[in-house]
Parts: sequence; structure tokens; C-alpha cells
Amino acid sequence: MCERCTWVGNESIYIKYHDEEWGVPEWDARALWEKLVLDGFQAGLSWLTILKKRDGFRAAFAGFDPHRVAEFSEADVERLLGDAGIVRHRGKINAAIKGARAWQEIEADIGFDSYLWGFVDGKPLQNNCKTSADVPAFTDLSTQISKDLKKRGFNFCGPTIVYAFMQAVGMVNDHTVTCYRHKQVQGRVR
Repeated sequence: MCERCTWVGNESIYIKYHDEEWGVPEWDARALWEKLVLDGFQAGLSWLTILKKRDGFRAAFAGFDPHRVAEFSEADVERLLGDAGIVRHRGKINAAIKGARAWQEIEADIGFDSYLWGFVDGKPLQNNCKTSADVPAFTDLSTQISKDLKKRGFNFCGPTIVYAFMQAVGMVNDHTVTCYRHKQVQGRVR
């Protein structure tokens, strides 16, 4: 059996996410926005909750098409507040809509992928944490990115959320060195 990061546990959905997605560098601007929104919705909840509702989120948020979500109205907010397939939190729903509009501006200006990956010079940071306890909850860089995202109009993107996002999209390789995925994602570049 392969050794995994200890946070994975035994849930099959978590194992699949860890083994196939978490920490793999993502350069697609739409997919980056989707993961940032989902990390924002996760605030105060477990990531397992979000994974179990991800299909519901995708349906509710128009496949995470930022152009479509940017057009959502107050009627859409009310619709989403009644959707049991997602986390029903008015502030987070409004943040997703506002974030879609901010995404559009960044995408039109320099590209959302270029904007985010520019913080790490276009290549994943490689950590060599021995245990999950060695992995930080946030860093100076995640704090810097958080502040910049907020300045550009995003919400629910504090330093801890941003660091979790950076891990998820492979901007930082935080698979522990004993995890079989550490070497597999190491050195992946665009």
C-alpha cells in the first residue's frame, strides 16, 4: 500500500482527491477560480464537506463559469440560499459573485493564471515537510496574495484559505516527503 499524507484518512473521496488532484499544478484560469471559490466556501468547515458537495456547487454556479456567475442577480442569490446541494451562506455566495467580477478584470488584464502563478515565478514551490505537523497553516506569501486578492475585490480569501488554495492547485508542494505523491508532483511545470 502507498503511504499518503496523514490528513487523507480512509474516505474514498478524500483518497481520490489526494491521489489525483491535490498538489498537481493547475494553470487553467477557470479551474483556478473554481478552487479559490471552493476554498472560500470551506472556511469554518471541513474540506470533506466541500468535496461531497462539489457537484452541487458546479451545478449551482453554472459550471464555475466566471462570466456567467458575474451576471448573477439577487434572485440567483436567493435561489442559491435554498439549494441544499451547496453550503448556503449569503456572505460566501455574494463573495463568489463578486470574485467572478474581479476574476474577469484580472483575466482581461493579464490572465488569472499568470496573475496567480506570478507570485511563485511560474513554478511550484517545493517544500520537504517530514510530517503534516511541519506544514504551515499560512505563510508570508499566502498573506501577500490574500491582501492583493482582497484589494482586487475578492472576499473569503484570508491567508489560511489562500495557503490551502496554493496547496490544492500545486503552487506549493506540501505532500509530505514520505507520501508517494511528493515526488510525482515535484518538478511539474507548465
